[in-house]
Amino acid sequence: MGTSSLNVARRMQRKRSHRRPVFGIQVVTIRFLDNSSPMPMLPILAFVAFVLGYLALRTLLSGGRPLLVAFLAACAAQSGLVTLVGGYGVEGLRPILPVSATIVPPLAWITFQDALVSRMSLRAMAAHTATPAFTLFCRLFAPETIDFVVPLVFAAYGGAILLQLRGAKDMPLARLDAGRVPAMIWQVLGWALLASSVSDVLIAVAYATGNADWVGWMVTASSSLVLLVVGLLSGSPSACGAAGDDGQPAAAPPPQTSQEDVQIVANLEAFLKREPMHLDPNLTLARLARRLHLPEKRLSAAVNRVTGTNVSRFINSWRIRHACQLIRDGMSVTEAMLESGFNTKSNFNREFLRETGVAPSKWHDEEQSLSKVTLIAQARNAP
Repeated sequence: MGTSSLNVARRMQRKRSHRRPVFGIQVVTIRFLDNSSPMPMLPILAFVAFVLGYLALRTLLSGGRPLLVAFLAACAAQSGLVTLVGGYGVEGLRPILPVSATIVPPLAWITFQDALVSRMSLRAMAAHTATPAFTLFCRLFAPETIDFVVPLVFAAYGGAILLQLRGAKDMPLARLDAGRVPAMIWQVLGWALLASSVSDVLIAVAYATGNADWVGWMVTASSSLVLLVVGLLSGSPSACGAAGDDGQPAAAPPPQTSQEDVQIVANLEAFLKREPMHLDPNLTLARLARRLHLPEKRLSAAVNRVTGTNVSRFINSWRIRHACQLIRDGMSVTEAMLESGFNTKSNFNREFLRETGVAPSKWHDEEQSLSKVTLIAQARNAP
């Protein structure tokens, strides 16, 4: 049999032995071939698994939140399982795939809540184990429902994250210097979960309509999206909030009146003058509200109604005014940034430009020029 006939036979055999995965994720491979023999192939999801595993390990070693480590590790494990089944034919693991897939969305939700909203109790976390448990039940007793259950789980948790963020002006546990960055990062994750759900449905449709060739491109796109999202999560400290917030609930809010709102903001300004907590880079709405003996939502609402902005921007305005004074006193921009409660230069530059209308470097140069003019004028007027 010639080489051409052998290749045709092999393709026909692969086509006959092709099996649809139990849920909408397939392995895409990159092959390196020459004219004589095939070279080893690299499943893309194996690369994804290695990258996610590295991010989980890096987050763990850098003292990151345990829940974020668990979330990244779960994503890495799922990519690894799909690689073993689809790329290397370990069929014994195939029944596990839908169950392990539905571990990821609940972990994403728990990580989001614990990072930005409120610390979750072990009992509240344990309640979400019902999701993979239900998937396991369906896998054992109603396997025909799996293609419906898995996308539904991803869509439900992705939608829940987006609904939580919708209209939220302040995240209680987010660092106030980060502004809207934490919410934007988790919005991306919420949309990624929804996109994964849609991708699973489209893959099921592709198989049902005899267009299995489309699956590779679908999985390639979804894998790239996962890498982008987890990279943002692990690379930005803003996504995980600040350490040291226990999330203890405050007292019930008092009746909301305009006079009380004004008084709350006045008390907040007096407190910041007396105790400059705004210079703490790890300050969060939860910590600030506890020091003022107010519920988080009450403080946030009062600041919003009186000042027309949220607590994050209110605090960052105080920080920028402090930084401006330090620059006037001769401090460098970087030193002023660190002394004013900012962790990252990007956040500082953004807030500085919003507050003053100019970049920090330009402000520094202008202040230096004014200082020189003042010194020259003083020297000329000296007797």
